[in-house]
Amino acid sequence: MNVPDDLRYSPDHEWVRIESNRARVGITEYAQDALGDVVFVQVPSVGAAVTAGSSVGEVESTKSVSEVYAPLTGTVVEVNDELGDAPERLNDDPYGGGWICVIDPADPTELDRLLDADGYRELIGG
Repeated sequence: MNVPDDLRYSPDHEWVRIESNRARVGITEYAQDALGDVVFVQVPSVGAAVTAGSSVGEVESTKSVSEVYAPLTGTVVEVNDELGDAPERLNDDPYGGGWICVIDPADPTELDRLLDADGYRELIGG
């Protein structure tokens, strides 16, 4: 299972990549593998205020529907609109083209509460 060392992870299987003080967010390879073939992605609205742990979207697969949770509190400043036409990007490239949104964090220290790669590997059992 691919768990990039340069990311932070939530216990709900979202990843965070800090880019110029903003947080790019997606779901992990583990999460997309558990979901199966993704057929629909609901992304949040640009400008939406989000709270860490609250739902910011939804991923529908051939197996189930799952919530996507905000790993940090802040404001959504960008969304991956391409997922509307190509939801399978979550399966094909979860850490690249399959990102979901970018959050401008209200409190950057919240990042310290997220798991590092080793902690996430331990969480998923490997």
